[in-house]
Amino acid sequence: MALNPLTVWAVLVRRGLLGPGLPHRQVRQLLALHRWGFGLSGELRQAASRDPKRVAVIDEERGPVTYAELLARSEQAAALLGDRGFRPGQRVGLLARNHVGAVEVMCGAAAAGVDLVLLNTGLSATQLALVVEQQSVVGLVHDDEFAAVVGDLSEDVTVIGHAAWESALAEAPPRKVVAPPARGGRTIILTSGTTGVPKGAPRRVPSGFGPLVSIIERIPLRVHDRILVSAPIFHTWGYGAMQLGFALRGTIVLRRRFDPQDAKDTLEQADCDAMFAVPVMLQRMMELPADPGGRARRANLRVVATSGSAHPHGFTTKFMDEYGDVLYNLYGSTEASWVCIATPEDLAREPDTAGTPPLGTVVRILDGEGREVAPGETGRIFCGNALVFEGYTSGANKEFVDGLVSTGDMGHQRDGLYFVDGRDDDMIVSGGENVYPVEVESLLVKHPDVREVSVVGVPDPEFGQRLAAFVVLHEGGRLTAEQVKDHVRANQARHCVPREVHFVDALPRNETGKVLARELRDRLP
Repeated sequence: MALNPLTVWAVLVRRGLLGPGLPHRQVRQLLALHRWGFGLSGELRQAASRDPKRVAVIDEERGPVTYAELLARSEQAAALLGDRGFRPGQRVGLLARNHVGAVEVMCGAAAAGVDLVLLNTGLSATQLALVVEQQSVVGLVHDDEFAAVVGDLSEDVTVIGHAAWESALAEAPPRKVVAPPARGGRTIILTSGTTGVPKGAPRRVPSGFGPLVSIIERIPLRVHDRILVSAPIFHTWGYGAMQLGFALRGTIVLRRRFDPQDAKDTLEQADCDAMFAVPVMLQRMMELPADPGGRARRANLRVVATSGSAHPHGFTTKFMDEYGDVLYNLYGSTEASWVCIATPEDLAREPDTAGTPPLGTVVRILDGEGREVAPGETGRIFCGNALVFEGYTSGANKEFVDGLVSTGDMGHQRDGLYFVDGRDDDMIVSGGENVYPVEVESLLVKHPDVREVSVVGVPDPEFGQRLAAFVVLHEGGRLTAEQVKDHVRANQARHCVPREVHFVDALPRNETGKVLARELRDRLP
């Protein structure tokens, strides 16, 4: 899985990372990486050493913040964490939306050696209290809008609101972190938690340029790109986009909340080269009125990169018809990081593909005995790369086979491309037949009256399990439950027909856009 050094060098040159620059700044840049490593602290410092006056983050409240300014504020944040009594190895939570203040806390915690637990902004007060307890969080920095959510936390947890944090930073004298901590702070990202309580997965720190090269060789980001990060930075995809932006000495554009019209306008007004989002965000953008002249106004847009869930059937073609051949989709997970990347060429050839493994990544599709299946056959997806996690913070782990981690998905490979068929725990057995709900979802979402749909398996006393479909109609859609069943019956095997159909106003989703299947099941009698 190690990359050839010549390949690494060639990609870095092609993406502009080894371009000419002032010698003294290049030396400081390399020294920063040598001393601080390739995590958040090291990437910020190498960028600030090479391009101190370049804008690092554009925040809708603070405006442009340069790399030198971001580094100075993050060093103050590191000192402030120490002043508040947090020590290296302790865990502090961050409950915040996408803004530069959150980035400063992330970078400050890493520099102070404090482990930072990135908390989902969609957690309820009860869920938050449980996660804080399970993750042994001793302190919490939060946006003020979440004051009610954090109100029930134990008195043993030091809670600091955004306004209080900003005031303390403003009053503190400038301080510089002159040396990395003996133990660098880890970032702990929570799994999506669509079926239960989220688990903490420490994010591994890259040991070199390999992980960066694996991504930018396939997704053509370049040095100094301007990147709109719409995906939440508390989760893997948004956090990864931020790391990539720092590594490329680029400019990260942040908005606290995603709004489809605002995102579309920002791509033009901020002259963005790239956008990182979750698929449902692009779906909402595509529901806006058609804009034939938009592509000309987005002339710099080369990359729209998504991850977190699959695109609905037929969506990729529609999106590229309006935005151009700029769509990339990364299939991965919190535990496996990346598995496959689909390029515009892959998606034009097979719109539903997950793509192919990038450089340095091994993917195997195995049967129940751990043997590799033949092309075209469905099996369990296992993956290995430089950033596969080393286990949950609880001490539990995923299943490994020959060093490869289970993604928890079923899939197959055909003609060199990989496809995801559904979660290995989503498959149901109904009347003795294996059924993947995603097959039914892919069929129903193509119906002109259907805006979105989720199909889940539920217990059935006669058939063992049955399918229940939750359907959101477009405005003016007039489908009935029987028409939905007839449509499936006309296009799929009989055992794929949902035994019940429920029409809902919207599907429950978490902050990363994944449908919360457990909430749908809870609605059933």
